[in-house]
Amino acid sequence: MFALTFLGTSASVPSAERNHPALLVEAAGKRILIDCGEGTQRQLLRSGAGFRRLDRILLTHAHLDHVLGIPGLFSTLGLRQTSDVMTIHGGPGTLDIVMRLLAGLWGPGRAPIPVEFAALTEGQVIDAGDFTIDCFPVRHRDTDSFGFSFQSPARRHLQPDRLASLGVPDGPLRGELAQGRPVVIEGGRTIDPEDVLGPPSGGRKLVVIGDTETTEALSQYVADADMLVIEATFLDRDAPTARDYGHLTAAEAAAFATANNVGQLVLTHMSGRYEDEEILAEAARIFPNSRIAADFDHVVV
Repeated sequence: MFALTFLGTSASVPSAERNHPALLVEAAGKRILIDCGEGTQRQLLRSGAGFRRLDRILLTHAHLDHVLGIPGLFSTLGLRQTSDVMTIHGGPGTLDIVMRLLAGLWGPGRAPIPVEFAALTEGQVIDAGDFTIDCFPVRHRDTDSFGFSFQSPARRHLQPDRLASLGVPDGPLRGELAQGRPVVIEGGRTIDPEDVLGPPSGGRKLVVIGDTETTEALSQYVADADMLVIEATFLDRDAPTARDYGHLTAAEAAAFATANNVGQLVLTHMSGRYEDEEILAEAARIFPNSRIAADFDHVVV
């Protein structure tokens, strides 16, 4: 299960209702921030999420609306005397900009809290046991942008009726079977895990894509996602402008979700030039299970 808290859902210009981009993803006791736009630390407080156990930031790219909140967040964490190391993942160019930003404030190699920088290359970023995070390249103007795929594995569960019919007692033997190991029960009979395990179930896939000028070559990463979070900065009537600025239209995002068997589409990076209803209507005509993210929305996958 992945729990998402949208901390900022605006495009490059924030509004009274929408802060600069940031998304908190929580899974299996881990809390991961994707992007950190200006004001993200206050959004963490306003949402009730707070700063506890926050030790990792994934950056989609280094445009300022996605990274300017990092110095403020680090300053506050320093005042709170956190001892946790903050790991920032991003493309090499993205990390260079963030390091220069921090160095301009506190000096080269210095920051208010311990920081580690991890350069992204396509493939696995984290294996947390209960879930994994992979990254993949995304095209957005002149940046080294990345999207992120969160996946939790499907698991097979013991079937109580089969256990009872085969006479497997409660206790450690059932635990062995759950781990995929055969056991010997009273009377010398061997019970194989395949005799008592049900079909795989419960796996989840969440894909988060920040700013992108095209969905070309992204299908392999998005296919069959339970939820796709992606930008929709423009409407189809302004598609030429979207191309000029390196962004998608709502129609393009919806067509992409339809083509890749996505379960739910969540649109973000909203421009103040449109009403939410216009954006949602354009997307829903193509992909009915669409929604517009608002600041402080909490969604579970």
